[in-house]
Amino acid sequence: MSAQAPSAVILVRAEKFVPNPATAADNAFQADVPPGQSDAETSAAALAEMDAVAETLREAGVRVHVFADSDHTRPDSVFPNNWLSTHAGGQVAVYPMYASNRRHERRSDVLEMLKSSYRVQTIVDYSGLEPDGIFLEGTGAMVLDHVSRVAYTAVSHRADTHVLERFCTDFGYEPMAFDAVDSAGVPVYHTNVMACIGTDVALFALEMIPDEVRREAVRERLTVNGRRVVELTEEQVREFAGNAVELCGRTPDGRRRYIMVMSARARRSLRADQVAAIEESCEIVAVEIPTIELAGGSVRCMIAGVHLDRRRPGLEPERTPAVEAIDEDPHTPDGRDVAGDD
Repeated sequence: MSAQAPSAVILVRAEKFVPNPATAADNAFQADVPPGQSDAETSAAALAEMDAVAETLREAGVRVHVFADSDHTRPDSVFPNNWLSTHAGGQVAVYPMYASNRRHERRSDVLEMLKSSYRVQTIVDYSGLEPDGIFLEGTGAMVLDHVSRVAYTAVSHRADTHVLERFCTDFGYEPMAFDAVDSAGVPVYHTNVMACIGTDVALFALEMIPDEVRREAVRERLTVNGRRVVELTEEQVREFAGNAVELCGRTPDGRRRYIMVMSARARRSLRADQVAAIEESCEIVAVEIPTIELAGGSVRCMIAGVHLDRRRPGLEPERTPAVEAIDEDPHTPDGRDVAGDD
């Protein structure tokens, strides 16, 4: 498995998807639903797009875990990367969310699946910082270089530098925070709309970092290990060209296949030279998701990568005498007692 490009992902199939009015205030990428389109029509269109993303990833040889969500009170649950991240060595992070109606997107069944299917050593939960007004929305707020161990972060309401420092200390990353704004001076709400880091290539809208010294420091840090930087324009960022993610799939004969997944809208915004630079190291895979993009996020936001070692199916740990002595009742695999016959 690549350190940067996970071979498994988590998607949430949000059956009641609509753009979230609670996040529109600071998300300049959100757009209105077409006039006359009902919530039911919007949800149906989004479901078809979510299913297309899942099928496209499976066809590319990526392992896809899909969780259904029929709760109409969490319209942004299609974006699980904001509350969850996973890391090599068995670490999982759970994050504090800015919008109050997004905080119950966190799901114990997702964490239980990770613990049962992958090797999880530690879950660090930062969500207790929400009452203090301190937020860090996962790999939306941070774009992580898992190879060089750097957390690139555009400072905003959704990316507090104090919790960023805590995350970096806990997980072994170097914080690289910066201010990023559009041409109107509006702060970038999530770093992952302006930046994507792959193994050998990075897509980054460096022009949106107004401080020239900081901009050059970010450029130098990105390229220190030989990674190529494809510079995006603000116009391309508005087409979600930065909201991409590198994954590791498999060809039909089992060989590794590195892909850069993005929306079809993002792919159309790229110049031929940018496409060529990206495809020197990975293949671009694009999916049409215009309805989901109304919510201000694109393909990267939909994907929570799984950077954990997979458990070997059917391999049960040997039960020690001490465990046998205190574990007399039969149990299901999730640890709940099995009711005995009367």
